[in-house]
Amino acid sequence: MSIQWYPGHMAKAKREMIEKLKMIDVVIEIADARVPYSSRNPLIEELSGQKPRLMILNKADLADPEMTKKWQAWIEQDGTKTLVIDAQHGKGMKQIPEAVREAAEVLLNRWERKGIRPRALRTLIVGIPNSGKSTVINKLAGKKIAVIGDKPGVTKKQQWIKVGKEMELLDTPGILWPKFEEEAVGYRLALTGGVKEDIFDFQDSAVFLIQYLSRVYPELLKQRYDLNSIPEDMTAFFEAVGRRRGILAKGGSIDVDKTAEMIFRDFRQGSFGRITLEEPPHPKRDDGTT
Repeated sequence: MSIQWYPGHMAKAKREMIEKLKMIDVVIEIADARVPYSSRNPLIEELSGQKPRLMILNKADLADPEMTKKWQAWIEQDGTKTLVIDAQHGKGMKQIPEAVREAAEVLLNRWERKGIRPRALRTLIVGIPNSGKSTVINKLAGKKIAVIGDKPGVTKKQQWIKVGKEMELLDTPGILWPKFEEEAVGYRLALTGGVKEDIFDFQDSAVFLIQYLSRVYPELLKQRYDLNSIPEDMTAFFEAVGRRRGILAKGGSIDVDKTAEMIFRDFRQGSFGRITLEEPPHPKRDDGTT
């Protein structure tokens, strides 16, 4: 099953973002540290052009810390400044204003040479749905301005938000892109809340998760469901887990759909531990490819 989600308001948000970019000094992109590749919108790099950019890996408290270090190093190979934060608990937030100033250093030096009195830096803050963008904004502003929700698509319109005297943030709705070229991207975004639940199947997403955990985090998977070994056959896996959790249908058979949803919810709630759902590609070559 291929997962795709690009509602009309996202196309509108993209057009509005393009219109505002000419007045933007720095672009901040928020990504989910559990899926640093899949949660980066390829349109952002294309649209932001030569604007200075700051990459933020949010929700680091849910991600594998060693994998996050590898992803940060990989992203920074092309000179993109990258911060690792946990906005929900306020960790790493103090780094952001200084990093924005560093990103805008060329512009600030130009103003100084020309004798222009510095104004607040205009920063565009972007990210896919449910990346924690609104939480980041509220923490920076020191008050609840942006609407927060655990479902994608909560922010529907743009708004300017002042952060002290030195920075203004333009908040934009979470934007995806028209088509996920890789099927795995859709599954990862389904698992981390980047797409609405009514457009995908819990069983397919749970199978994707189980197969990945079996390969990368087998011990965490066994511990969670008290398994001595991980059945290779998915039917046998659902049978084993469903029996242990007592998720039965009429007649005593396993309710596979409810078992799959339970596994899905376990991941969403962080019950497996700190997990990253993708590994960095091979190091970039001098031409920027991998």
